[in-house]
Amino acid sequence: MNTLRDAVQLGSIELFCQAAEQESFSRAAEILGLTPASVSRSIKRLEERLGVRLFSRTTRNVRLTPEGQLYLRECRQALEQIAAAEHALAGNQKVPSGLLRISAGTLYVNYRLLPILQQFTHAYPQIELELSLSNRVVDIIDEGFDLAIRIGIPQDSRLVAHKIEDATVGIFATPDYIALHGKPETLDDLSNHDCLQFILPTTGRPMPWILRSPEGNEIDHMVSSRLRVLDDALGCVSWGHAGGGLFQTYHFIAGPAVARGELVEVFQGYAGRSRRFSVTYPQNRHLSARVRAFVDFMIKQRHG
Repeated sequence: MNTLRDAVQLGSIELFCQAAEQESFSRAAEILGLTPASVSRSIKRLEERLGVRLFSRTTRNVRLTPEGQLYLRECRQALEQIAAAEHALAGNQKVPSGLLRISAGTLYVNYRLLPILQQFTHAYPQIELELSLSNRVVDIIDEGFDLAIRIGIPQDSRLVAHKIEDATVGIFATPDYIALHGKPETLDDLSNHDCLQFILPTTGRPMPWILRSPEGNEIDHMVSSRLRVLDDALGCVSWGHAGGGLFQTYHFIAGPAVARGELVEVFQGYAGRSRRFSVTYPQNRHLSARVRAFVDFMIKQRHG
Protein backbone atom coordinates (compact mmCIF):
# COMPACT_ATOMS: atom_id res chain seq x y z
CA MET A 1 0.00 0.00 0.00
CA ASN A 2 1.33 3.45 -0.91
CA THR A 3 0.66 5.36 2.32
CA LEU A 4 1.51 8.78 0.85
CA ARG A 5 -0.74 8.21 -2.15
CA ASP A 6 -3.60 7.01 0.06
CA ALA A 7 -3.24 10.05 2.31
CA VAL A 8 -3.36 12.37 -0.71
CA GLN A 9 -6.49 10.66 -2.04
CA LEU A 10 -8.18 10.87 1.35
CA GLY A 11 -7.41 14.58 1.48
CA SER A 12 -8.92 15.02 -2.00
CA ILE A 13 -12.09 13.22 -0.88
CA GLU A 14 -12.47 15.47 2.16
CA LEU A 15 -11.89 18.51 -0.04
CA PHE A 16 -14.47 17.25 -2.55
CA CYS A 17 -17.08 16.81 0.19
CA GLN A 18 -16.48 20.31 1.48
CA ALA A 19 -16.79 21.81 -2.00
CA ALA A 20 -20.00 19.84 -2.62
CA GLU A 21 -21.57 20.99 0.64
CA GLN A 22 -20.62 24.64 0.06
CA GLU A 23 -21.42 24.55 -3.68
CA SER A 24 -18.39 26.78 -4.05
CA PHE A 25 -14.70 26.15 -4.52
CA SER A 26 -13.94 29.56 -2.98
CA ARG A 27 -15.91 28.95 0.23
CA ALA A 28 -14.41 25.46 0.54
CA ALA A 29 -10.94 26.96 0.11
CA GLU A 30 -11.63 29.58 2.80
CA ILE A 31 -12.83 26.93 5.28
CA LEU A 32 -9.86 24.64 4.60
CA GLY A 33 -7.27 27.42 4.56
CA LEU A 34 -6.39 26.86 0.88
CA THR A 35 -6.51 28.94 -2.29
CA PRO A 36 -9.44 28.53 -4.70
CA ALA A 37 -6.96 27.61 -7.43
CA SER A 38 -5.54 24.73 -5.37
CA VAL A 39 -9.05 23.45 -4.66
CA SER A 40 -9.91 23.61 -8.36
CA ARG A 41 -6.74 21.73 -9.31
CA SER A 42 -7.38 19.05 -6.69
CA ILE A 43 -10.95 18.50 -7.93
CA LYS A 44 -9.72 18.32 -11.51
CA ARG A 45 -7.13 15.68 -10.61
CA LEU A 46 -9.82 13.71 -8.77
CA GLU A 47 -12.11 13.84 -11.82
CA GLU A 48 -9.28 12.72 -14.09
CA ARG A 49 -8.48 9.80 -11.82
CA LEU A 50 -12.15 8.73 -11.68
CA GLY A 51 -12.78 9.42 -15.37
CA VAL A 52 -16.04 11.35 -14.70
CA ARG A 53 -17.16 14.93 -14.15
CA LEU A 54 -18.17 15.52 -10.54
CA PHE A 55 -19.23 19.17 -10.86
CA SER A 56 -20.94 21.31 -13.46
CA ARG A 57 -19.34 24.72 -13.21
CA THR A 58 -20.85 28.16 -13.83
CA THR A 59 -19.45 31.63 -13.21
CA ARG A 60 -21.42 31.89 -9.95
CA ASN A 61 -21.32 28.42 -8.41
CA VAL A 62 -20.65 24.75 -8.90
CA ARG A 63 -23.19 21.95 -8.68
CA LEU A 64 -22.83 18.22 -8.47
CA THR A 65 -23.44 16.12 -11.55
CA PRO A 66 -25.43 12.88 -11.06
CA GLU A 67 -22.11 11.07 -10.86
CA GLY A 68 -20.94 13.62 -8.29
CA GLN A 69 -24.05 13.06 -6.17
CA LEU A 70 -23.44 9.31 -6.15
CA TYR A 71 -19.79 9.81 -5.30
CA LEU A 72 -20.70 12.21 -2.47
CA ARG A 73 -22.99 9.62 -0.85
CA GLU A 74 -20.27 6.98 -1.00
CA CYS A 75 -17.61 9.38 0.27
CA ARG A 76 -19.74 10.46 3.23
CA GLN A 77 -20.27 6.84 4.22
CA ALA A 78 -16.54 6.15 3.93
CA LEU A 79 -15.61 9.19 6.02
CA GLU A 80 -18.18 8.23 8.66
CA GLN A 81 -16.65 4.74 8.84
CA ILE A 82 -13.17 6.22 9.22
CA ALA A 83 -14.39 8.54 11.97
CA ALA A 84 -16.04 5.60 13.75
CA ALA A 85 -12.84 3.56 13.49
CA GLU A 86 -10.76 6.42 14.91
CA HIS A 87 -13.25 6.86 17.74
CA ALA A 88 -13.11 3.15 18.54
CA LEU A 89 -9.31 3.18 18.44
CA ALA A 90 -9.16 6.19 20.74
CA GLY A 91 -11.51 4.40 23.11
CA ASN A 92 -9.30 1.33 23.17
CA GLN A 93 -6.27 3.46 23.88
CA LYS A 94 -7.84 4.65 27.13
CA VAL A 95 -6.61 1.29 28.42
CA PRO A 96 -2.84 1.32 27.82
CA SER A 97 -1.79 -1.76 25.91
CA GLY A 98 0.73 -3.12 23.44
CA LEU A 99 4.53 -3.36 23.34
CA LEU A 100 6.57 -0.69 25.16
CA ARG A 101 10.29 -0.65 24.25
CA ILE A 102 12.53 1.16 26.75
CA SER A 103 16.24 1.95 26.58
CA ALA A 104 18.12 2.84 29.77
CA GLY A 105 21.58 2.65 31.31
CA THR A 106 22.46 -0.32 33.47
CA LEU A 107 22.86 1.63 36.71
CA TYR A 108 19.46 3.28 36.52
CA VAL A 109 17.70 0.12 35.43
CA ASN A 110 19.18 -2.09 38.16
CA TYR A 111 18.99 0.33 41.07
CA ARG A 112 16.03 2.55 40.22
CA LEU A 113 13.77 1.03 37.58
CA LEU A 114 13.68 -2.71 38.30
CA PRO A 115 12.81 -2.30 42.01
CA ILE A 116 9.61 -0.42 41.10
CA LEU A 117 8.78 -1.97 37.74
CA GLN A 118 6.51 -4.62 39.22
CA GLN A 119 4.18 -1.83 40.35
CA PHE A 120 3.91 -0.65 36.76
CA THR A 121 3.35 -4.10 35.26
CA HIS A 122 0.73 -4.82 37.92
CA ALA A 123 -1.11 -1.56 37.21
CA TYR A 124 -1.01 -2.07 33.42
CA PRO A 125 -1.31 -5.81 32.71
CA GLN A 126 -2.04 -5.24 29.01
CA ILE A 127 1.35 -3.61 28.37
CA GLU A 128 4.26 -5.76 27.20
CA LEU A 129 7.69 -4.51 28.29
CA GLU A 130 10.98 -4.84 26.48
CA LEU A 131 14.06 -3.36 28.21
CA SER A 132 17.36 -2.58 26.52
CA LEU A 133 20.13 -2.14 29.09
CA SER A 134 22.95 -0.17 27.54
CA ASN A 135 25.13 2.82 28.36
CA ARG A 136 25.24 3.59 24.64
CA VAL A 137 23.07 6.54 23.68
CA VAL A 138 20.61 4.94 21.29
CA ASP A 139 18.75 6.77 18.56
CA ILE A 140 15.24 6.34 19.93
CA ILE A 141 13.52 7.05 16.62
CA ASP A 142 15.80 5.17 14.22
CA GLU A 143 16.11 2.14 16.50
CA GLY A 144 12.41 1.90 17.22
CA PHE A 145 12.30 2.61 20.95
CA ASP A 146 9.23 4.18 22.54
CA LEU A 147 11.25 6.02 25.16
CA ALA A 148 14.57 6.14 26.98
CA ILE A 149 15.90 7.14 30.38
CA ARG A 150 18.94 9.34 30.00
CA ILE A 151 21.32 11.57 31.90
CA GLY A 152 20.84 15.26 31.18
CA ILE A 153 18.67 16.97 28.58
CA PRO A 154 18.72 15.58 25.02
CA GLN A 155 19.96 17.96 22.35
CA ASP A 156 17.82 16.25 19.70
CA SER A 157 14.93 18.56 18.86
CA ARG A 158 12.86 15.53 17.82
CA LEU A 159 12.64 14.41 21.44
CA VAL A 160 10.62 15.51 24.45
CA ALA A 161 12.19 15.16 27.91
CA HIS A 162 10.63 15.12 31.38
CA LYS A 163 12.87 15.30 34.43
CA ILE A 164 12.59 12.30 36.73
CA GLU A 165 15.07 13.39 39.36
CA ASP A 166 18.33 15.13 40.17
CA ALA A 167 20.44 12.30 41.62
CA THR A 168 23.26 13.33 43.94
CA VAL A 169 26.65 11.65 43.72
CA GLY A 170 29.42 10.85 46.16
CA ILE A 171 32.80 9.12 46.31
CA PHE A 172 32.94 5.78 48.09
CA ALA A 173 35.28 2.97 49.06
CA THR A 174 35.29 -0.06 51.33
CA PRO A 175 36.43 0.28 54.96
CA ASP A 176 39.31 -2.09 54.23
CA TYR A 177 40.53 0.09 51.36
CA ILE A 178 40.37 3.20 53.55
CA ALA A 179 42.20 1.42 56.36
CA LEU A 180 44.99 0.55 53.93
CA HIS A 181 45.22 3.79 51.91
CA GLY A 182 43.64 6.46 54.10
CA LYS A 183 41.02 9.07 53.20
CA PRO A 184 41.68 11.68 50.51
CA GLU A 185 41.14 15.25 51.66
CA THR A 186 42.22 17.34 48.66
CA LEU A 187 42.23 17.00 44.88
CA ASP A 188 45.97 16.34 44.97
CA ASP A 189 45.37 13.41 47.31
CA LEU A 190 43.37 11.60 44.62
CA SER A 191 46.52 11.03 42.58
CA ASN A 192 47.79 8.79 45.38
CA HIS A 193 44.73 6.53 45.24
CA ASP A 194 43.34 3.87 42.97
CA CYS A 195 40.41 5.68 41.36
CA LEU A 196 38.08 3.50 39.33
CA GLN A 197 37.56 5.28 36.03
CA PHE A 198 34.60 4.73 33.69
CA ILE A 199 35.21 5.18 29.97
CA LEU A 200 32.18 6.55 28.15
CA PRO A 201 31.19 4.25 25.26
CA THR A 202 29.94 7.18 23.19
CA THR A 203 33.25 9.10 23.22
CA GLY A 204 35.90 6.65 24.42
CA ARG A 205 36.91 9.24 27.01
CA PRO A 206 36.84 9.02 30.81
CA MET A 207 33.71 10.23 32.55
CA PRO A 208 34.74 13.11 34.84
CA TRP A 209 34.01 13.08 38.54
CA ILE A 210 31.67 15.96 39.28
CA LEU A 211 32.63 17.83 42.46
CA ARG A 212 31.91 21.05 44.30
CA SER A 213 34.82 22.73 46.04
CA PRO A 214 34.55 23.89 49.65
CA GLU A 215 34.23 27.40 48.18
CA GLY A 216 31.20 26.31 46.18
CA ASN A 217 32.81 26.11 42.72
CA GLU A 218 31.72 23.28 40.42
CA ILE A 219 34.58 21.05 39.26
CA ASP A 220 34.64 18.40 36.53
CA HIS A 221 37.69 16.45 37.62
CA MET A 222 39.36 14.02 35.23
CA VAL A 223 40.93 11.42 37.48
CA SER A 224 44.12 9.81 36.23
CA SER A 225 44.05 6.10 36.93
CA ARG A 226 45.51 2.76 35.90
CA LEU A 227 42.13 1.14 36.63
CA ARG A 228 39.48 1.62 33.97
CA VAL A 229 36.08 0.12 33.15
CA LEU A 230 34.72 0.14 29.60
CA ASP A 231 31.11 0.08 28.42
CA ASP A 232 29.27 -0.55 31.70
CA ALA A 233 29.42 1.77 34.73
CA LEU A 234 28.04 -1.05 36.85
CA GLY A 235 31.53 -2.53 36.68
CA CYS A 236 32.93 0.41 38.68
CA VAL A 237 30.33 -0.15 41.39
CA SER A 238 31.03 -3.89 41.62
CA TRP A 239 34.80 -3.35 41.57
CA GLY A 240 34.52 -0.71 44.26
CA HIS A 241 32.40 -3.03 46.42
CA ALA A 242 35.18 -5.61 46.07
CA GLY A 243 37.73 -3.15 47.49
CA GLY A 244 39.29 -2.12 44.19
CA GLY A 245 39.52 1.59 44.99
CA LEU A 246 37.67 4.88 45.16
CA PHE A 247 34.68 5.26 42.86
CA GLN A 248 32.02 7.88 42.24
CA THR A 249 28.42 6.83 42.04
CA TYR A 250 24.93 7.92 43.05
CA HIS A 251 23.74 7.98 46.64
CA PHE A 252 20.72 5.90 45.65
CA ILE A 253 23.19 3.14 44.71
CA ALA A 254 25.72 3.37 47.52
CA GLY A 255 23.42 4.51 50.34
CA PRO A 256 22.20 1.06 51.45
CA ALA A 257 25.76 -0.31 51.48
CA VAL A 258 26.93 2.67 53.54
CA ALA A 259 24.11 2.01 56.02
CA ARG A 260 25.25 -1.62 56.32
CA GLY A 261 28.86 -0.59 56.87
CA GLU A 262 30.03 -2.12 53.61
CA LEU A 263 31.05 1.21 52.08
CA VAL A 264 32.29 4.54 53.42
CA GLU A 265 31.65 7.90 51.79
CA VAL A 266 34.82 9.96 51.50
CA PHE A 267 35.82 13.35 50.10
CA GLN A 268 32.58 14.81 51.44
CA GLY A 269 34.02 18.30 51.47
CA TYR A 270 33.73 18.15 47.66
CA ALA A 271 30.23 16.68 47.55
CA GLY A 272 26.96 18.35 46.63
CA ARG A 273 26.55 17.93 42.88
CA SER A 274 23.99 15.86 41.01
CA ARG A 275 23.08 14.59 37.57
CA ARG A 276 19.67 14.98 36.03
CA PHE A 277 17.80 11.91 34.81
CA SER A 278 15.08 12.40 32.22
CA VAL A 279 12.58 10.16 30.50
CA THR A 280 12.58 11.04 26.80
CA TYR A 281 10.38 10.06 23.89
CA PRO A 282 9.84 11.13 20.28
CA GLN A 283 7.89 14.33 19.83
CA ASN A 284 4.55 13.11 18.56
CA ARG A 285 1.23 14.85 18.49
CA HIS A 286 -0.57 11.57 19.21
CA LEU A 287 1.30 10.17 22.19
CA SER A 288 0.33 6.56 22.83
CA ALA A 289 -1.45 5.72 26.07
CA ARG A 290 1.25 3.24 27.10
CA VAL A 291 4.03 5.84 26.76
CA ARG A 292 1.99 8.40 28.67
CA ALA A 293 1.26 5.83 31.39
CA PHE A 294 4.97 5.08 31.85
CA VAL A 295 6.04 8.74 31.85
CA ASP A 296 3.39 9.61 34.45
CA PHE A 297 4.38 6.57 36.52
CA MET A 298 8.07 7.53 36.62
CA ILE A 299 7.38 11.16 37.49
CA LYS A 300 5.00 10.12 40.27
CA GLN A 301 7.51 7.62 41.67
CA ARG A 302 10.27 10.18 41.97
CA HIS A 303 8.15 13.16 43.02
CA GLY A 304 5.43 11.20 44.78
